[in-house]
Amino acid sequence: MTDTTFEAIAMIVYFVAMIMIGLWAYVRTNDLDDYMLAGRDLNPFVAALSAGASDMSGWLLMGLPGALYSAGLVEAWIAIGLTVGALVNWIIVAPRLRTYTEVAGNSITIPSFLGNRLHDSSNYLRWASGVIILVFFTFYVSSGMVAGGTFFESSFGMDYRLGMTLVAGITVLYTLVGGFLAVSWTDLVQGLMMVGALIAVPVVGVIHVGGPGAVVEAVSRVDSDYWALVGPSVSVIGVISAVAWGLGYFGQPHIIVRFMAIRTPREALQGGIIGISWMIFAVVGAIGTAVVGVAVYARDPERLANPEAVFISLGQLLFHPLIAGFMLAAILAAIMSTVSSQLLVTSSALIEDLYRTIRKSELSSSHLVIASRTAVFLVALVAAIMAWTPSDTILALVAFAWAGFGASFGPTILLCLYWRRLTAAGALAGMITGAVLVGLWGNLEGGPGGIFDLYEILPGFLGNLAVAWGVSRLGAPEQAVSEEFDRAVAATKA
Repeated sequence: MTDTTFEAIAMIVYFVAMIMIGLWAYVRTNDLDDYMLAGRDLNPFVAALSAGASDMSGWLLMGLPGALYSAGLVEAWIAIGLTVGALVNWIIVAPRLRTYTEVAGNSITIPSFLGNRLHDSSNYLRWASGVIILVFFTFYVSSGMVAGGTFFESSFGMDYRLGMTLVAGITVLYTLVGGFLAVSWTDLVQGLMMVGALIAVPVVGVIHVGGPGAVVEAVSRVDSDYWALVGPSVSVIGVISAVAWGLGYFGQPHIIVRFMAIRTPREALQGGIIGISWMIFAVVGAIGTAVVGVAVYARDPERLANPEAVFISLGQLLFHPLIAGFMLAAILAAIMSTVSSQLLVTSSALIEDLYRTIRKSELSSSHLVIASRTAVFLVALVAAIMAWTPSDTILALVAFAWAGFGASFGPTILLCLYWRRLTAAGALAGMITGAVLVGLWGNLEGGPGGIFDLYEILPGFLGNLAVAWGVSRLGAPEQAVSEEFDRAVAATKA
């Protein structure tokens, strides 16, 4: 059999496994709580790997190794910022969010939590946050489909649209059928595939080159400055901007919704240990892949034309085609795990936070589950239409979507969990400020000392905090809000 045949077999095995997990989850999904949060019964291991897999996407296996291959360890600052941000997120957000979402009206989405936590009878908070999620994540999902189509086009020579349709169809199938439980368990498998591949490639690569000493020597010959975390091409603003990526974790709905589904607040801390361990292995593996790539290909464009293909190229060089096929599947897993999570969060915002506020009458659980599955399909259809012809506009929007979510939701979530004086008006004003600042700042450049080159998440995040604090100080929360805050704090410590 040819190498391509072995790789295709691995891909088929992966696809069948994802579909089977979706069908398994289907028979265990009975109501909206099951569909949106798996009945709040996720064990910490599944929750942790699901959060990691839905977070990282193809950036971990292609973008990060490619950047490190091309520029050296100076590109590791984003990975450092993300790792620290993820750690802090698990420690300070996960336990209290798990408790508070149950205390605040058993909230099953981030917008519903904000509305219930602040007793926003106007529903402005739910509408504003629901619309933000709906708009940005539709573009995000579309970008993932573009990545899937491009993956099949570059790896197998398949037509872009056929590859995109295949990725979209299978991802939508297991998400639509199995809901949060299917997404979480497929994320578990995908997360293990990703970290396994990222460990295997550099370990076997080091052996292939001749040992750690030979790798260091070969890399140093190519670039004597490769190992420096700072250099003449990296400014202070550049380092601050890279590290500031970590702030985004507090406001990513598709990540923090995992915290709401864990069985107990205590298990959230266990999940943090597992999740950060996974992330460290994954990031170190990505760095190791880039280092081995430099040692093997010496940045020679004739030997490796596309730096972002260093993981794929090393996998095909070092392993049997069947194993290399599963490593290709790991890249697809990274893409699909993120798309499925974003689809489900977008669906939940559409049904739980927009549709239910319009339909004032009581809706049955079965009706809501059907509506949620319909929403998954419709969002995926719109995203697929947008991805049919790849657009730089979509990809450019996704580039600052992390900042948009981090700056609009991050400070609001932190204040909801740790400041009793936050009011609905303050939260709404802060969210709008954060989103607007990200949009404005992201379109500026230069300025005094290059200040506008600062990553837009930082001014957006700080602006949100300042406005939310200032507006909230003009009013006061209801007594019932303060009592709920005390109950949530006490329940978290119990």
